[in-house]
Amino acid sequence: MNVTLDIARPQVDPITVEVIGSALSSIVEEMGEALVRASYSTNIKERRDCSTALFDVEGRTLCQAEHIPIHLGSFIGVIERILKRHPLEQIRAGDVFVGNDAYEGGGTHLPDIVLAEPIFVEGRIVAWAVNLAHHADFADRGHAHIYQEGLRIPPIRLYREGRLQEDIQELILLNCQVPRERLSDLRAQMAANRLGVARMQALCAKYGTETVLAAGAALLDYAERKMRAGIAAIPDGVWRFEDVHDSPEIEGELALAIELEVKGDTMRLHFDGPDQVRAGINMTYTALLATVYYAVKTVVDPTILPNAGLARPLIVTAREGSVVNCVHPAAVNARLSTCQRVVDLIHGALAQAVPERVTAAHNGACFVASFVGRQPGTGEPWVYLETIGGGFGARATKDGLDGVHVHTTNTSNLPVEALETEYPLTLVRYELVEGSGGPGTHRGGMGLRRVYRAEAECRLRLDGARFRSAPWGLQGGLPGGKGRFVFGPGVEPFHLGNGTLRAGQWVEIITPGGGGYGPPAGRDRAAVARDIREGRISAAEAQAIYGAG
Repeated sequence: MNVTLDIARPQVDPITVEVIGSALSSIVEEMGEALVRASYSTNIKERRDCSTALFDVEGRTLCQAEHIPIHLGSFIGVIERILKRHPLEQIRAGDVFVGNDAYEGGGTHLPDIVLAEPIFVEGRIVAWAVNLAHHADFADRGHAHIYQEGLRIPPIRLYREGRLQEDIQELILLNCQVPRERLSDLRAQMAANRLGVARMQALCAKYGTETVLAAGAALLDYAERKMRAGIAAIPDGVWRFEDVHDSPEIEGELALAIELEVKGDTMRLHFDGPDQVRAGINMTYTALLATVYYAVKTVVDPTILPNAGLARPLIVTAREGSVVNCVHPAAVNARLSTCQRVVDLIHGALAQAVPERVTAAHNGACFVASFVGRQPGTGEPWVYLETIGGGFGARATKDGLDGVHVHTTNTSNLPVEALETEYPLTLVRYELVEGSGGPGTHRGGMGLRRVYRAEAECRLRLDGARFRSAPWGLQGGLPGGKGRFVFGPGVEPFHLGNGTLRAGQWVEIITPGGGGYGPPAGRDRAAVARDIREGRISAAEAQAIYGAG
């Protein structure tokens, strides 16, 4: 196979670029729907904890489906890692690579397993179809270092020229607690990538391979131009912001900080934090990059295409060995919680330059409940992962949204009917938390309350943040409500977020609300009255905060 990367690209007009760009977006969205529809586990088929993307032959993001921003952190390093281990000229049509490792696989945490398949047209690789599924299986483990967190998979061939490497698959499944789910979800991932390969090949056949590749390069350049134009519209300057991060896995709080500089059409972001910790809240550099790309894009220009071009004007640095840029063998399972705080840092810094573009702090967490047990009667093992949303920060012109996932996570909740059908759990209460939205001219979104009762003994791991600090308000708005866990009678104390529920015992999870925007005195009286009627705030609290009952 002859591989040529430096091929003269034809000139493409803007209309062709737009048409092909829309086709690329359609391909990744269709891949995502295929993955969700074909999957077996509730975490993917119901909660949609997965992502899909197309990459060019050099590993640059061409297009990512609008699923979960943090998954970009597991994408942007994987092709580079594959090519480092497997020379391009030795890769064949039908090869499929699997990987998840945070240090040797381009990943950000081990449950996110990536499958990457090269797309061949006329005997050469023109792109890659890539997808990621969060396999909710690596539960009931320690998190002092990465060796406790699950099976580490560097980018290796799961399929070789279309033939399944059964010994590799057996090795992976042997290390899983629910192998039947894992096998079905891996097959769904294969189906999604095969669809992406077929659609990309059809696109090249319709428009010509060189035209498609030229359009892809033009889309990267376009995203760069839009990012530079958006940055240039922000005043030049240097802004600093500090925040704290807590977790059930650690004692106390971690102090995090950012120095953000805008200079012309470039932006430099330097992060500072304590040394990496013996807990799963450390972030790899690719997780940091994915978080930065998301957070900057939301403020600079949300319409920028989600491809590698948007990263070109950004310079991102952080001390190696710190909690925001960890090195081997730091544990990383709960890195998403720290990513949420990094978004708060970026938004807090940019709010000093363009406050009208930035929301008050969102709930700043990703509350996670991981249940592990055995089914009554059959004794079959089961694993259930739930991530729970919270309040969305208020905006300069609108209230925040209630009970949603925010920032780098974007999964759905699991419907009660599916939860109670699949697992020996009962959802006793599921509601918005009164008074959790930060008061202001515009009110922050409300947090959620979910109360789980175990119908059979199970292990439970809980994670979250904003227990000690509250999501901050902006421009005079007040903080949102904090998160907390409440345990029912007889539940033994949890250690670092880990414990056991016996049959009949329950746990209550309360997630933070969003911060308010603008001083409470500026809130419309009719809006306050509506908040009282809808149970968002009590009459007594309204009187104390807004002076209106």
